[in-house]
Amino acid sequence: MIQSSELILNPDGSVYHLNLLPENIANDIIFVGDQNRVEKITQFFDSIEFSTQKREFKTQTGLFKGKRITVMSTGIGPDNIDIVMNELDALVNIDLKTRTPKETLTSLNIIRIGTSGSLQADIPVDSFVMGKFGLGLDNMLRSYLIDDITEIPMEDAFIKHTNWDLTKGRPYIIACSEKLEKRMDSDRIFKGITGTAGGFYGPQGRVLRLNIQDENLNSKMDSFSFNGTRMTNLEMETSAIYGLGKLLGHNCLSLNAIIANRANGTFSSDPYKAVDELIAYTLGKLAE
Repeated sequence: MIQSSELILNPDGSVYHLNLLPENIANDIIFVGDQNRVEKITQFFDSIEFSTQKREFKTQTGLFKGKRITVMSTGIGPDNIDIVMNELDALVNIDLKTRTPKETLTSLNIIRIGTSGSLQADIPVDSFVMGKFGLGLDNMLRSYLIDDITEIPMEDAFIKHTNWDLTKGRPYIIACSEKLEKRMDSDRIFKGITGTAGGFYGPQGRVLRLNIQDENLNSKMDSFSFNGTRMTNLEMETSAIYGLGKLLGHNCLSLNAIIANRANGTFSSDPYKAVDELIAYTLGKLAE
């Protein structure tokens, strides 16, 4: 039995942060960072059966072309992903009344729709990027036992290529779900390694008033490639989703609309359009 201090429930029996009961979610789930983006997706639904919000975690479940889908905002960063992934798993794989894991486990399909900046000059703004791998620069996942799910040779190559300072922690690399990769693939998708940083400014190489540990890290990541797979973009959630998904037995994939190109300094003239197009693309693939 899981102690109440470990699995915290609200008075109505819902999981603590997400404020959800098991019947409130579908098996196909779309993650967005921004709570205001939830309704940008569900506006296309045929109907909405459930809606709630607690803090930055907004959830809506409904039908799109007869397919039951949940859309949820996660907020920003790997720490929030730790909350969301563990509480979602508890909803489907722990009996909340007896506080015991279920004998038969459920695998969720989780697709992140995000915005990101490209690290490569030839991946233009307004394009779509699929994270074939998530590269974690943040350390959050190191709180778990992850050696059996990481791409250690690729990690070693990245550490050597960037001359990574291990006092910041060892980077980790996790592959996406092959099942969802095939389901969401098309000719218009760029694929590569999506870097996940633990912050927006220094951890992503931005300098305002503070000097950073390695001012050349972005250019080193730009030039990193392993067996033909290169770095494509940098954001703040993907590797945490992939890692916890693998550990918990869920299928996870990250898709990003590229709204900025860090390599050539350009920014989309209409970033909202790029996101809307990625939303339509993702919903269409889920409904097939």
